Amino acid sequence: MLAIALSSGTIEYTDTDSPDRTSPGPGAAEGTTRETLVLVPGLGFDASVWQPVVAELRSDFRVLVPVLPIGGHRLPMNPGADLSAHGVAALLAEFLERLDLHGVTLVQNDAGIAQLLVGVNDERIARLVLASCEALDNYPPGLQGKALHTASRIPGALHLLLRSFRSPFLAGMRTSLGGMAKRPIPHDLVLRWYGPLLTDPAIRRDLDAFLRSTRKDTYLRAADRLRSFDRPALVLWGAEDRMMPPRTGRRLAELLPYGRYEEVPDARTLIPFDNPQGLSLALRRFIAAHPAPVARGAV
Repeated sequence: MLAIALSSGTIEYTDTDSPDRTSPGPGAAEGTTRETLVLVPGLGFDASVWQPVVAELRSDFRVLVPVLPIGGHRLPMNPGADLSAHGVAALLAEFLERLDLHGVTLVQNDAGIAQLLVGVNDERIARLVLASCEALDNYPPGLQGKALHTASRIPGALHLLLRSFRSPFLAGMRTSLGGMAKRPIPHDLVLRWYGPLLTDPAIRRDLDAFLRSTRKDTYLRAADRLRSFDRPALVLWGAEDRMMPPRTGRRLAELLPYGRYEEVPDARTLIPFDNPQGLSLALRRFIAAHPAPVARGAV
C-alpha cells in the first residue's frame, strides 16, 4: 500500500502504475499515457475488495484504489477531522488533486461518496460510474446500514455490533455482510476488511464520526446536482441486489443527463466480489463507447 498525507490525515491507496510498485501494469512504460480509473471501496472495505477488478483491468488502464476513512482504513484520521459524507468526499477530491489526476473514470461501489463531488469538485472526472451504491432515499441503505446508524447512537453498541463479524455464522447472515454478496464471503476476507475496526479504537472513532454525521437527505439533496452533470455516466447495479434495490439505480440513471443503467448478472451489492469479470467488461464497454476528451486542466 502507498500512502499520501491529506488535510484530515494520511490515507492509503494502491496504484498499478506507481514507480514504487515492484510490478506495474504492462502498459506503464515510461512515456506512455493510459486512461486512469479510480475505484472507491465502500463502508468497511479496503482496497482488496477491488483487487479482482484491478487484475482484470491493469493491462490496459492505470488503476488506483484509495481507502477512504469510512471503516476499512488502517490509519486513523486527525482528531476533529470532518468525517461527514461531505467531508470524506472532499478528501476524495483532494486525493485526485494531490496526485494530479485528470480525465478520471471514477467508480464508486456501496457508499455514495462519489455523488457528492458532482457540481462541487468534479472537474477532474471524465466519466462517472455508480455501482450498487447509496442513493436518493435509500440512505442509510437496507437493514445493514440502518443497524450501523442506530448502533452509532448508543454508547458501546457499535463495537458490540462489529464484534459479530468475528463469527462466520453471524457475519454470513442475510441481515449482515452475507446479504451484500451472492457468493459466500471467506471469513479470512471478512476479518481482513473489519480487522481494523475490531482492534483499533481510533478506527472505530472515525467510523462512529461518519455514521453519527449521517443526514437521511444527503443523497436526495445531491440529486439536484446530478441533473447538471454533463459527462458520460453509467449506473451499474447488481441484478440481485437486496440492500440497494435496482429500482433505486434506475431512478438514479434517469437523473443523469448522459446516464445509462445496466445490470451485472449474478451479483448483489458487492459486484467487485461477486462478478468482477462482468463488472470489468461493463467498464471496458462504457469507456470504449465514450472516448475521453482532452483532460480538463491538462497543460
